[in-house]
Amino acid sequence: MTTATDPRSARAFRFVRRGHADGVVELTYAFDDGDELVERIVFPDAPAIDPARAQAFDAALDLLHFVAGVSYYKAGVPDELRVETRQPDAPTAAFLDALYLHGLGEFAYHNKLDLRGRIRFPPQAPPTGAAVVGAAEAAIGGSKGIAASAAPTESTSPRRTLVPIGGGKDSLVSVEMLKAAGVDATAVWVGNSPLIAACAARTGLPLLNIRRELSPLLFEYNKQGAYNGHIPVTAINSAILAVAAVLYGYDEIAFSNERSASSATLEYDGQPVNHQWSKGWEFERGFHERLHALVSPALDYYSLLRPLSELAVAERFARTARYDDVFSSCNRNFRILGPKPADRWCGQCPKCHFVFLALSAFMPKPRLLAIFGRNLLDDEALAPAFDALMEYRDHKPFECVGEGGESRAAMHALAQRAEWREDALVARFADEVLPQLDAASLALAPLLAPAGETRIPAALLPFVEGARAEDRPTDALR
Repeated sequence: MTTATDPRSARAFRFVRRGHADGVVELTYAFDDGDELVERIVFPDAPAIDPARAQAFDAALDLLHFVAGVSYYKAGVPDELRVETRQPDAPTAAFLDALYLHGLGEFAYHNKLDLRGRIRFPPQAPPTGAAVVGAAEAAIGGSKGIAASAAPTESTSPRRTLVPIGGGKDSLVSVEMLKAAGVDATAVWVGNSPLIAACAARTGLPLLNIRRELSPLLFEYNKQGAYNGHIPVTAINSAILAVAAVLYGYDEIAFSNERSASSATLEYDGQPVNHQWSKGWEFERGFHERLHALVSPALDYYSLLRPLSELAVAERFARTARYDDVFSSCNRNFRILGPKPADRWCGQCPKCHFVFLALSAFMPKPRLLAIFGRNLLDDEALAPAFDALMEYRDHKPFECVGEGGESRAAMHALAQRAEWREDALVARFADEVLPQLDAASLALAPLLAPAGETRIPAALLPFVEGARAEDRPTDALR
């Protein structure tokens, strides 16, 4: 048996096996006959798998194995995907093809690769003869006993919801909506970030911290020159939480991805490239369908912020100061490797720039400056960065930021306000950029209205579509 030292020369990427014991999931992959890449995911205080939920858990584990494999596949992107466990059915194979193709779109763009036609998950042969009882007929829900069936059934007990916490403003807005609605929610996060842990603790919700341990061999491959780059992390976390939902007995997974996430960053070689593809509507819809078909139709997956723009989320966040001293959207805080900023905001990355701009439209200036510790809009050196956010002379950054129209509208709003209009970049916008724009396209109000497709439960829609702070009870989001 030979050991593959360069994944880029491999002919096949193998899904070798996956298993679970005592709250630890192991996912095993390999390139050709090379050393195995073994990832471990640790679910704390995991209960024993109820036999009634065993089939649902097994199906969720299969889905996680396939989805998490993208972290390793991208090191070599060989032409063959070899599944040595249970092969996916045809709809799941098609979903995985799309996930790997679009979720690795930015990776392919930066590495000058064309993945079209290369990613083909081998589907299992369709069943013949007697009807086959699938994993969708398994039960989930733990002590509440929610049974899978042809359609979700009404439960007399409150549904239990996992709400992922990312450390930034979006998930905290979702938390406050769920609390206002009286939802039985648990704050959950994957990884060991102290910043996320502090945000989760501030919510006052029950906490669940899942640990993900990537294979050390992946980092060795990277050192040797393997392909590297952006992966669809939200898809992986979604699959981890699907396993957690079955394991701990939850009925819903409520992410915090807004409608802006569905917009492509740019188009390359005739194909849209979206840094946030696994946060967009196409992924949400597909993953929801796979959970219902494979795991249980009683397990729901949705984004609570889907109808909202990034600016609308910023407006909701500005309604309370509860998280001002703990939250951060600066991605440099969440690097696996490399230096992190000395404080919560580096002030140099696109996320810092966009969040500052978005919040400035709705937050008193002294409060915002206290959060960031500096005025990013009065730094002339940052002009190219804010130009990119507005898609002026450059494309939108490869980051989780709002659409160019949102940034232009926010900057236009600041140009009308005495406390902001003399800051260097606001004044520059008014003098140089604004004369080239159609003023009718710069209104804030249309961007704050909910719109678009969503899978949000009907009972929660009033809280998502809620009025502005001045029209609500003063303690509504406390």
